[in-house]
Amino acid sequence: MGIDEPDIDPETFLSDVEMRIGEVVSVEEFPEARKDVYKLEVDFGGETRQSAAGLTRYEKDDLVGRQVVAVTNLGAVTIAGFESQCLVTGVDDGDGGVIHLQPESEVENGTRVY
Repeated sequence: MGIDEPDIDPETFLSDVEMRIGEVVSVEEFPEARKDVYKLEVDFGGETRQSAAGLTRYEKDDLVGRQVVAVTNLGAVTIAGFESQCLVTGVDDGDGGVIHLQPESEVENGTRVY
């Protein structure tokens, strides 16, 4: 595995992509989706958004209360009738699952990632 993408301007990245810390407040099954995903409600400190996220390696109760890193300015995407309003970030666990990204220590919900 190499790093194959070309370099981008860091100032443009930080001004174009808005990532924030949010806390998962609810998790529901999403059997209508083609992929194995959950419906999440994520609190960004004053605003709650929903996301379709492939974090099904976790039990639903284990996700509630966890902080996640999410891209909040991609616009909404409709998946099987569900409006996903943010992208919860994660990495491949090597077995087809997704490990969510989170801050090392708890921070205030809505904190911007930079």
